[in-house]
Amino acid sequence: MAAISLDAAAAAMRDTMRDTVRRNSLLYLLQGILMVITGVLALIYPSLASVAIVHLLGWFLIASGVFQGFGLIGAREVPYFWMELLSAVLAIVIGVLLLRHTDAGLLFFSVLFLIYFMIEGMVKAIFAFIIRPFPNWGWVLASGLLGIVFAVYLWANLSTVSDWMLGVLLGVLLLVEGTALTSLAWRVRQEI
Repeated sequence: MAAISLDAAAAAMRDTMRDTVRRNSLLYLLQGILMVITGVLALIYPSLASVAIVHLLGWFLIASGVFQGFGLIGAREVPYFWMELLSAVLAIVIGVLLLRHTDAGLLFFSVLFLIYFMIEGMVKAIFAFIIRPFPNWGWVLASGLLGIVFAVYLWANLSTVSDWMLGVLLGVLLLVEGTALTSLAWRVRQEI
């Protein structure tokens, strides 16, 4: 077995990921649009967002996880496949928990959002570095870093979190991530 250089391995991983993004660009586009719509709704109604949007968020997370899971079909060779799969499964599990336990306390939802923001942020940041220098990869990186910052902020303010704070944080994150995914998928679809 011949050894390949680190640069050649990195180039092969990027090519594989780009092919996956190209092949599933419609799913990324739909996921991004759904995220933008949900983010705008959360920003318009921040005090209701963490209470009334729980059902919408639950269904959104389930749909997002399913789209992400379908995007991973046939992509086991993609770098960090298991992290992407974990992110998809976590989105589905959190969505189901939100739908089944809407009467749970604010602290429960805060911890769920904290975990979601952190894992989603890490996955998006890694994804951005893998697809670099794809057009608009910086937006994907920014959305990932924003998720990590929001997770740290929630952790630091867990005892004082309020309904509207969760709604605003969620709205901003979904809006930024959705815009990043939509612009990436749109650009890729134009190149096809």
